Amino acid sequence: MSIFSKNALLKLMGAALVGTAIYATRIEPGWLRVKYVPLKLSRLPKAFHDYRIVQISDIHMGGWMTRERLWEAVDLINLLRPDAVAITGDFVERRSHSLMDDLILPLSALKPSDLTVAVMGNHDYSFNVGAIRRVLQAANILELRNSVHTLKRGDAALHLAGVDDIARHRDCMDAVLDNLPNDGTAILLAHEPDFADVSAATGRFDLQISGHTHGGQIRLPLLGTPLLPSYGKRYPAGRYQIGNMIQYTNQGLGMIRPYVRFMARPEITVFILEATR
Repeated sequence: MSIFSKNALLKLMGAALVGTAIYATRIEPGWLRVKYVPLKLSRLPKAFHDYRIVQISDIHMGGWMTRERLWEAVDLINLLRPDAVAITGDFVERRSHSLMDDLILPLSALKPSDLTVAVMGNHDYSFNVGAIRRVLQAANILELRNSVHTLKRGDAALHLAGVDDIARHRDCMDAVLDNLPNDGTAILLAHEPDFADVSAATGRFDLQISGHTHGGQIRLPLLGTPLLPSYGKRYPAGRYQIGNMIQYTNQGLGMIRPYVRFMARPEITVFILEATR
């Protein structure tokens, strides 16, 4: 190979690296994906057929995420006409009083036909969980804190449950099960996806939805996701079947440092529930 061709190859490789860096830092982090996930649930009453739950996760306000970016996501969510919105934790990236207003105004604008529910994540406990709870109250969002909320359509019921953060040892499955009726479709919000091994073993949940991993933020061809957080290594992104329960891990809206995404686009998930009988 001539010196000229070696130099040309080096320049080509350099250009590819620069292009990849620009894409991963400036393009993909804001390239929001809406992912539709139809789910056939055997216990779902016909009254809830075509029920839409829109999930977002890992906002991480105060880092890469800004109020303007969150507003864009909220506007898109409202266009999807959700019956319910579910937020699976990690609202903030750092401690700041101004971040509370940055969250309250956009989150207050969510317009599901029924309600918005949420659980806390590990970052929320790191950066003032009490303040986050005040945000949820101000935005009229129901926190499922080791608790259950039942939606009714006549005699038909759909149970939305949530566990508090697993990584901070605030979860209490016994409290959830004590308040969960013995029959009917049950959907569990849990920030950390690997909790699915616990929830599936109860035999009581049809679906668990989680976040936490950001899809790894960087996904490499053939190598997969080199860096994953604790409690997010078994089910890092997308849909899984665990016994009779479906587990789904949303890739999140925001990021943690370094602020890059590669083959792990930010995500809004639309679950379309389908009755089978």
